[in-house]
Amino acid sequence: MLRGVRLAIARCIGEDETRMRKHYLLVSDFDQTLSFNDSGVALSEMLGIDRFLDRVAALSRLNFVQSGAELAYLLRHDPEFRRVRAEHLVEVGRRIRLKRNIALLVDFLRQGIDGFTFDFFVVSAAPEEVVFSALDGIVPRERIIGTRFGFDAESGEVSSIVRVPAGYGKVAAVDDLRFRLGVPRERVVYVGDGSSDIHVMLHVNRGDGLTIAASEARHIAQIARRTVISDDALSVLVPVLEEIVGYDRSRIRALFEEHGLLIQEWDRVRTDWLTIGGPVSRDAAVPA
Repeated sequence: MLRGVRLAIARCIGEDETRMRKHYLLVSDFDQTLSFNDSGVALSEMLGIDRFLDRVAALSRLNFVQSGAELAYLLRHDPEFRRVRAEHLVEVGRRIRLKRNIALLVDFLRQGIDGFTFDFFVVSAAPEEVVFSALDGIVPRERIIGTRFGFDAESGEVSSIVRVPAGYGKVAAVDDLRFRLGVPRERVVYVGDGSSDIHVMLHVNRGDGLTIAASEARHIAQIARRTVISDDALSVLVPVLEEIVGYDRSRIRALFEEHGLLIQEWDRVRTDWLTIGGPVSRDAAVPA
């Protein structure tokens, strides 16, 4: 009987270890990764505020704030943006154009794929009111980490910046999730599109995790282990299925078709980035 108990315990431990080996954390950015719009641009257009990108570029040139945190700075300090209230951020979220099939992506990950399970979170430097509103009914609020503001009780204007998950702040947010969920570094998947994702992608790469770029921008595509360009959020499943689950192309197509989806085009292109200057004289090329 004792031997049977030991075998049962060993079996349970083995099952737990197998389950943990197949448990991953998948984190996605929001602006231009799950959506087509930048929150700051959308907010500026809605309120008729000019030169948003110029203001962001000026802050970037000064290295005054973390990349991705420019909107938070402007909302707190720029005179024109000081009139923004929480209701404006909520309305912008309603207007943001999302990529297709985000709900289906969340459902895929929640159900698991061939024994692999994924905890899905959104970590973004966009104001949390924007992301909450845009993903309402799709991603639970407790699975969204965005920039959090304090609002003045009387005027309603932004009075403080409580949290900004941009730059190293995004690294801290992802690590906090990983520790809370007990996920090793090599079982982290991060999806992003821009300069604010560079630090976290480098961090995930160092831990042998999987990084996926949703943009061909050189500064991010050169860092990410995989790049996927699509207007459908389900596209990020392709590198996950290949690199983690171990599916080949035919099995991936079959999985999509089982859910009534058809991959109509799938082009894989290797990109070489080159910068070539003018002709070099033979004298200059050969040292004396």
